[in-house]
Amino acid sequence: MHQSLQRFLNKERSSILPPSKNTKEEFLFEHNRLSPLNLQATTALLSRFKIEKQSLFKDDNWSLDKLRRPFIMWLTSLTAAEKENIRKIKND
Repeated sequence: MHQSLQRFLNKERSSILPPSKNTKEEFLFEHNRLSPLNLQATTALLSRFKIEKQSLFKDDNWSLDKLRRPFIMWLTSLTAAEKENIRKIKND
């Protein structure tokens, strides 16, 4: 019962508080902490995501609540070759 109450309180608190503002590095850390290996991200992937989805960004805020779901959808739409090309471009 205690766990269900805690989940309820966390959900209520998150609906009351505004989305937190994060840097790209904070978003990357938290996203990777929450994700399985096949959804792990890099700064290169985040940079490309921001370029391709500019309409989601009003400033340099990487809100986990606002961006994580669109990021995962975008990430899972990439082929292995596209991910590799993004990695290569960033490392050149």
